[in-house]
Amino acid sequence: MIASSFLFNANAQYKTYKISVKGDTINAIDQHALKQGKWVVHVDPLRGEPGYEEEGIFVNDKKEGRWRKYDLQGDLIAYENYKKGDKDGLSQYFNFLGDLTREENWRAYNPDQPYDTIPIYGTGNNEILSYKVVKAEPYSVKDGTWTYYDNGKIVKTEQYDRGHLLNPNKPAEVASDEPMKKIVPKEVLEYQKKNAGKKHVKVRDGMTGY
Repeated sequence: MIASSFLFNANAQYKTYKISVKGDTINAIDQHALKQGKWVVHVDPLRGEPGYEEEGIFVNDKKEGRWRKYDLQGDLIAYENYKKGDKDGLSQYFNFLGDLTREENWRAYNPDQPYDTIPIYGTGNNEILSYKVVKAEPYSVKDGTWTYYDNGKIVKTEQYDRGHLLNPNKPAEVASDEPMKKIVPKEVLEYQKKNAGKKHVKVRDGMTGY
């Protein structure tokens, strides 16, 4: 009787919900029609695209934290991380054998920072010409390293700065057993050579701390 009373009280705040085979409350919609708590979402195949199921947490109708995605045979095909409904941080994707095929890094909108400082790049190169302050809007952009794998080896890497692809013509990095060497960009070496002996001044790049 106590267990039944607890279950009723815990779910009284929800308009609709389901109980999983483990007895957990899932797929809950609150009195304001917002998705809350743990959800299991089923998507049928459509127009040649395979179906899938995904599970994770909703907070006020927005995906939050790590979500797991499975094919319709139950095999894990992805981990995706979310922040207030948008992809944020590392996402990983796997083939039907469970091998890692791709790693993506994303940057989500931060509602606590209504404005963002973004770099303005020159045409055809990675030179930053200036910085621009813009009003932030809900979004996710590629940010950081994207890595592509084949049979456990890196076949391609891409580097992004808030949606801008850096070094698009850079050859793919190949997996190696040798220790990684610290690589200093040519521009940095030229700058250091040109300013050798001068007093070092810390340059403020205008980027936000987010």
